[in-house]
Amino acid sequence: MATFKAMVIDKTEGGTKAALADFDEANLMDGDVTVRVEYSTVNYKDGLAITGKAPVVRRFPMIAGVDFAGTVEASSHPNWKAGDKVILNGWGLGETHLGAYAEKARVKGDWLVRLPAGISTRDAMAIGTAGYTAMLCVMALEKHGLSPASGPIAVTGAAGGVGSVAVSILSKLGFEVSAVTGRPAEADYLKSLGATEIVERAALTGPVKPLAKERWAGGIDSVGSTTLANLLSMIRYGGAVAACGLAGGMDLPGSVAPFILRGVCLLGIDSVMCPLPKREEAWKRLETDLDRQKLAAMTKEIGLSDLPEAASAIVAGQVRGRVVVKIG
Repeated sequence: MATFKAMVIDKTEGGTKAALADFDEANLMDGDVTVRVEYSTVNYKDGLAITGKAPVVRRFPMIAGVDFAGTVEASSHPNWKAGDKVILNGWGLGETHLGAYAEKARVKGDWLVRLPAGISTRDAMAIGTAGYTAMLCVMALEKHGLSPASGPIAVTGAAGGVGSVAVSILSKLGFEVSAVTGRPAEADYLKSLGATEIVERAALTGPVKPLAKERWAGGIDSVGSTTLANLLSMIRYGGAVAACGLAGGMDLPGSVAPFILRGVCLLGIDSVMCPLPKREEAWKRLETDLDRQKLAAMTKEIGLSDLPEAASAIVAGQVRGRVVVKIG
């Protein structure tokens, strides 16, 4: 395969442009493992990169896509051989290193995670970076000491990718889940994933009080800004919030009151440079702690040519659940 199909982002006079193109294999970047990509997914960061709404891409031309699942085609890395099924999330893919929206990828073997035996490459990308990040959030809350007995957990951006998977995992683990959403029409969908309560986003978007009434034992937040600040002010004594996103903004217009008067902890979750042992633990947990029927119910499939439309939709907050991209 001298050339292959890829979603390529190029710089233009007016900014950037993404288009499906034939990419020459000779122009792939250095790496010790070549993978035949089977599936990818659409994350918020992918939406920003393809639409050009934020400067995600650091070099041009760039193949977009921050994660993939596929089969090793060639390897000089000691851990991998041809035929191995692998997953890659983050490590600058689609930002500084040619990414996942292509029929081939050449990457560092140290970035790869072995596909769990009970997960197909399609399901791995139905989970994707959003779902893997949701699992990292759940693990962080558990490490903090939270359990179903601690009380309810709030999940912001609940109808999105991270939120949908987080609601499903928490529900399966026995937690009471409050799904916070700006899309009340998705109430039935969120309840089908296991949410016990639907909370209007407006409850977390008003002026931030230093301390509001204690409501939740913990939270998982993919929104940031005023939503996160309000959430922190409503966490019960000794609780914690795992923060992993900035769909609502990078600012945090709150106070230190929740931290110093209620002992609340803000747990930062990074999925991009996360160490390999924690990645492997997250994927092992996803194999057992995520209801596969619920995953199927929240997932739709598209092709490479559908990516521009999907990217615009996710940035506009119009994507429900997960979007799998069939590559090869």
